[in-house]
Amino acid sequence: MAVEVCVKAATGAPTVLGDCPFSQRVLLTLEHKKIPYELHLINTDDKPQWFLEISPEGKVPVIKIDDKWIADSDVIVGLLEEKYPDPSLAPPPHVASVGSKIFSSFVKFLKSKDPSDGSEQAVNEELKALDEHLKSNGPYINGEKISAVDLSLAPKLYHLETVLGSFKGWTIPESLSHIHSYTKLLFSDKSFEKTKAAKEYVVAGWAPKMCITSSRICL
Repeated sequence: MAVEVCVKAATGAPTVLGDCPFSQRVLLTLEHKKIPYELHLINTDDKPQWFLEISPEGKVPVIKIDDKWIADSDVIVGLLEEKYPDPSLAPPPHVASVGSKIFSSFVKFLKSKDPSDGSEQAVNEELKALDEHLKSNGPYINGEKISAVDLSLAPKLYHLETVLGSFKGWTIPESLSHIHSYTKLLFSDKSFEKTKAAKEYVVAGWAPKMCITSSRICL
């Protein structure tokens, strides 16, 4: 029996898969566990009433498990691991938090208007730490086997690359060669290809947060 999952639709294209990295994380988990699912694309600019009834805060992703709608990607991934333990994606505790600060540091740098505020340095430091971990433990976070940590990081790194490249002309330093190998490995995965938003929709999804519209720019 297929589970039902609600994820973000693309900005300006409500019938196309959207840019939410947390939604993609859940979809990647379903794909890697080979759990059948029914996808509902939610236009977050015009949320349908039935969706607000199951998700009063209007947040995605939400998933229906055992006739109950569950929100929050951390909770969802944990429940999927419990209910569908094979194949296991649970990481060992010592690697569970690897790369956990990358996304927040990326968002801070993206929104920064002050080149001297240290936000770029913070992103570089987080990426360097990830690169060092991969150098010693790769190709995945937990060695040869993909885990939930990788499925969480993959969409975030995809957004980081796409959005910082578009809005700031910034790229991950070439010296971080293990991250480049890691992202190439993750992004070439068939499940990632199936569940990712096109880059133009990633940029469009972030544009309102950057105060960018078709008629004005207020970076």
